[in-house]
Amino acid sequence: MSSLAWIDFDESERQRAQRIMALFQERETRDELGLGGIRDSIADHLFPGTSTIQTRLRYMLFIPWIFRMLEGSSAGSDQLATNARALENRLANALKAGGESNGIIGRDAGADLQRLPSSVYWAGLGAWGIRLFPGSTDNLFSSMRHLQHGRPRIRESEDAASEAQSLQIWTPSLPPMPKDLLETAHFNLTLDEAQFIIDRLVAHQPNSLLAFLARSGSGEADCDNIWEHPQLVDFPHETRILVGHAAMFSSVIHGASLLYNLLLSQMREKSEWIERYESRLADWRAGLDMPAIRAWSLDAFWQVIEHPAHSIRPAAKRFVSDWLALLTSDGIGDGHLTPAARLVQDRERRLKTSQSRFANRAVRDRWTGASGAEPLTFRWAQAKSHLRDIANAE
Repeated sequence: MSSLAWIDFDESERQRAQRIMALFQERETRDELGLGGIRDSIADHLFPGTSTIQTRLRYMLFIPWIFRMLEGSSAGSDQLATNARALENRLANALKAGGESNGIIGRDAGADLQRLPSSVYWAGLGAWGIRLFPGSTDNLFSSMRHLQHGRPRIRESEDAASEAQSLQIWTPSLPPMPKDLLETAHFNLTLDEAQFIIDRLVAHQPNSLLAFLARSGSGEADCDNIWEHPQLVDFPHETRILVGHAAMFSSVIHGASLLYNLLLSQMREKSEWIERYESRLADWRAGLDMPAIRAWSLDAFWQVIEHPAHSIRPAAKRFVSDWLALLTSDGIGDGHLTPAARLVQDRERRLKTSQSRFANRAVRDRWTGASGAEPLTFRWAQAKSHLRDIANAE
């Protein structure tokens, strides 16, 4: 059993900083209209610990197994980080040797990999109670210098009370590591490993939809959106309410993202892009359930999605409210001079200031034709993949 001496830092601030840095790393989190806090509040209620750059679920075990290989080392923090990188690169090679092709982080980059699997899964490991150490990987490497055979070196002047403040790195119930992990590896979970993941979710995220679906064995649902799930009626009552709000928000706000892309396409005078976004906006309008949208309560929405890890700014709430008001009154037009167009442009200008694509031609000319143009799905694709891995355990 591994343990570390207490590290003195503000855990809530550290976690907030890690989330912000993670957002900068993820390609699919483009937030041109400053609505990421809303999106992530919903996603973290439904599927906590997931990320848009996660691939396969067994990385939640690979990372603890690899890091346990470093415990007891007398190396300094920099060398430990180097050693960890080498082990993660070896894991990628072992997965290729095991016949895996899709989902390998670093499959093509090799030793040049910039985003290590540990950085992709670190927050999730903590959220699911697999990682008990509260710090970052850098914090861990700095602290591991004090480890000797998995136990902290306690100075003679320190008493039992000080030792009691030590923290474990990983949950003691972590399944055993395969002996040939770094020779040949697979993404398939064993039944015991799958049950371990379910137990962690139920214990540490009991109110999440992810825990409910993992425990109920609903991993084979092949739907694009969580609100299309065939077992939706069986979801817990509060979760069904949240999913309903998520579906409504995704439907309503998708038009703002499409209009943003259309306006830029018009400014770039790209006829192919213009035609594409005009068509997509028309399809969006045709698919709206206007009676349901008019009955939608934003006050109830803000209350339901409130999450301690995310702060939704008043300006973001005003934008959503103003967009909804336009949608339910005058409708949303295509031109630059419509109220909806002005609302979208003003919002982006305030957020990006001198880097606004509407205000800065050089920045606009570098735009490649698509920014956040897909409907929000709140990480359902990643959650669905993880649930499938649990369902296919053998």
